[in-house]
Amino acid sequence: MDAITFARRIRNREDSIGYWVTLDAPPATERIARLGYDFVCLDEQHGMMGYSGILNGILAIDAGRSAVGMVRVGENSERLIERALDAGAVGVIVPMINTAEQAAHAVAATRYAPQGVRSYGPARSALRIGPRPADANDSTLVIAMIETLEAVRYIESICAVDGLDGVYVGPSDLSIALGGAFPYDPSVDDAYEQALRSVADAARTAGVAAGIHAPDGLTAAHRMSRGYTFACIANDLTHLEISAATHLHAAQARQSVDQLR
Repeated sequence: MDAITFARRIRNREDSIGYWVTLDAPPATERIARLGYDFVCLDEQHGMMGYSGILNGILAIDAGRSAVGMVRVGENSERLIERALDAGAVGVIVPMINTAEQAAHAVAATRYAPQGVRSYGPARSALRIGPRPADANDSTLVIAMIETLEAVRYIESICAVDGLDGVYVGPSDLSIALGGAFPYDPSVDDAYEQALRSVADAARTAGVAAGIHAPDGLTAAHRMSRGYTFACIANDLTHLEISAATHLHAAQARQSVDQLR
């Protein structure tokens, strides 16, 4: 899938499914990118990778010629946003957006003048999009993360920001902000579900994409049946641990059976 096609899908609120990568392991990222996901998102904020990891991760995703690469940048920083885009990301997810003003700042960082403040020096991204700033502006996505009570309070004005392509719920921070003792704390389920409905409703009204992080595929499917138009599933580190533990338990169970014979 190319950048323009993917950007059109997100902006048209068509269903899209992604995968979350935290490890600086390009060969693994390349394999994941070939599985059929629409996009793979590299996590600069909480992931274990620096700029070289972002660059090599995008190269690995592009090598699969199937998914496109997104980056969750470390913060709402012009420098971090432009470097992720120059490395070839089709768009950025920007964390901890609480107000329309902060969302507008993120949008400006993704756009060349006169629409924004991105400095021209597209590096390898020019190979994919082309050198014209207008082409890059048209095919670059910017998504605001909704993770706090303040963000939910101002969700309608955030979604209305010109040039913002969508919002993306960070469930862990949001559930903690709502009073949960830990991510997905069931004691705050009612407030959490109400917040999710508010985000989905505001995005639909504004005509922008509504995304959410999901711990597994079933949760992603559930949220996408409830008004969310894209979801990103789990992460590579978690799945590596789960897979290793599953095989260990299977081997131990067989060993226990053999010992009883």
